Amino acid sequence: MFRVFPSRASSAAVYEALLDGILGFMALLAAAVTFGAVPGGLMAVLGDSRALITALGFACVMALLQSFVGVYRHRLALVPLTLRISVVVVLAGYGTYLALKQFNLHPHPGPLVGTAVAYFLVAILLLRGTALALRGVTGVPRVLIVGTGAEAQGVLTDLRVDDRHMRDVVGFYRTDLDTEMLVEGAPVFDRSRPLPDLVSKYGIDEIVVAVREQRGGTMPMDQLLMCRTRGIKILDLAAFYERSHAEVPVDSLKASWLVYGDGFVQGPLRRFAKRAFDIASSLALLLIASPVMLLAVLAIKLDSRGPVLYRQERVGLGGRSFQCVKFRSMRTDAESDGVARWATKNDSRITRVGAFMRKTRIDELPQLFSVLRGEMSIVGPRPERPEFVAKLKDQIPFYELRHGVKPGVTGWAQVRFNYGGSIEDARRKHQFDLYYLKNNSLMFDLQILVETVTVVLFREGAV
Repeated sequence: MFRVFPSRASSAAVYEALLDGILGFMALLAAAVTFGAVPGGLMAVLGDSRALITALGFACVMALLQSFVGVYRHRLALVPLTLRISVVVVLAGYGTYLALKQFNLHPHPGPLVGTAVAYFLVAILLLRGTALALRGVTGVPRVLIVGTGAEAQGVLTDLRVDDRHMRDVVGFYRTDLDTEMLVEGAPVFDRSRPLPDLVSKYGIDEIVVAVREQRGGTMPMDQLLMCRTRGIKILDLAAFYERSHAEVPVDSLKASWLVYGDGFVQGPLRRFAKRAFDIASSLALLLIASPVMLLAVLAIKLDSRGPVLYRQERVGLGGRSFQCVKFRSMRTDAESDGVARWATKNDSRITRVGAFMRKTRIDELPQLFSVLRGEMSIVGPRPERPEFVAKLKDQIPFYELRHGVKPGVTGWAQVRFNYGGSIEDARRKHQFDLYYLKNNSLMFDLQILVETVTVVLFREGAV
């Protein structure tokens, strides 16, 4: 099976960008009708190829720029959201104006673009306002959390702060496994009350089983099954965190969940599409980035003694080693004692030019040649050194699964987690990598590339 679109947990950004693109397309067509860009009204505009191409370009640029500045990446506060959308509107509007003027597509490009931008902003406000109004009328799904331990409290906290998956938590349900009451913020129902009765009485739409250990027959599986047959959605901790955090928690993960669940698509068509995507995108990026790479070579030479490139053994597909090439960002004596060390934040071994290259990811650009050779992919888990892999696979569950795909120049962990140089940081990043492995698709790769631009521009969750 060939997957084009990402999983539901990561697809919200794609759908929002698509919807805003449609709004941008309609806004420019409406402006063309308003200013009589094509005589004959709406039907004439719809039949004019120049008007349609201009509207399509305006829509694509608007949606793409909003993606680049992180509008769809997560919920932003009003001020930063307003600032970023303002920047997008100015850039997209000005670019469209220049195109119209350059190709003489409209006698008054300024008023046309200005009206299109105004229509677009009004449409966004109306759309977002309508969505909020509908949410207020229809309400949000009602959730019952099974468990009263720390995991259950964590689920409640996540549900209340995640406005992409808003839920109304009805309460907690105590089980035989719950020896402590560590929850607060919602009522606790005693296990003497059958789950189906609670579902009917409180109109529950979803149940989250927030209990790590479920063996020994202490979970009310027959009651959960009855709820499931009534159409109630039931999630365990792994499925819940996959949806809410776009990561797969390894501490509560069982091999059976990975074996019998969906995902991990790696068929011939997917491999062909990914390879074609890797070749096309790496060639395009090399062409675009070649001036930057030349400047990097010059800056490294002027900043410190030593080679421009740095080669290091990394573990790739199938556990096989390859030589990963980067622009040198550390002193040549960084590991003079021969001991492998993780790079840390504000590492003293990093040169002045190296610090800038790491923040902007310029040091990674030579890896595009590794992508062309087939050793790496544009998107995938970041490759680790053999010394670290030997240690991490003994301390992090399912760590070797990352070697089921080619390592990437960028990845889901890199755009979703801050820089880390410890076992615990590696564990958290591996959870994001597992999510990518399970949900990989062509559209997901594109989303990660777009978010990489956001990370570089705004330093949000970047390595």
